[in-house]
Amino acid sequence: MASQTPTATPNAAPAKKPAGLTSPHLTSSITIPEARQQTYEELYGPPENILEIEVRDPRTHGTGRHMYTDYEIYMVTNIPAFKLKQSLVRRRYSDFEHFRDMLERESARVNIPPLPGKVFTNRFSDDVIEHRREGLQQFLRIVVSHPLLQTGSKVMAAFVQDPNWDKNSW
Repeated sequence: MASQTPTATPNAAPAKKPAGLTSPHLTSSITIPEARQQTYEELYGPPENILEIEVRDPRTHGTGRHMYTDYEIYMVTNIPAFKLKQSLVRRRYSDFEHFRDMLERESARVNIPPLPGKVFTNRFSDDVIEHRREGLQQFLRIVVSHPLLQTGSKVMAAFVQDPNWDKNSW
């Protein structure tokens, strides 16, 4: 059996271009520059911007109707919007509420995320306190990493870094 090779027929129509490629602008070749190889320092060196924030170590104080829980805010950063490279402060949930209200008033262009909801029953149980801690940490991570708030907020750096922060002074 002899092998057959396809041959071009002299009167065959030329191959059609796919639809949408009829413009000479779309058929010209585009040159993409080659990616530069990253250096060891770029791959494994310290990142340009560091911003780590953690809400931790909840502590409940007082007795009876005067009980409250506060949370430690630990932050490490090299972003110039923050005065301290490392800070540690304690805040109550009500402080977070005032802080969020202040952010909304001073930053109309930014959608401020919600805080974890108010709890009216069993609010000092370990599960409720841990759930609230996680929600407060998520809230802070979103807020402090927002570029418009980093540069435009007067209250943000003070809230996360100043141990003498007072909601009534804003």
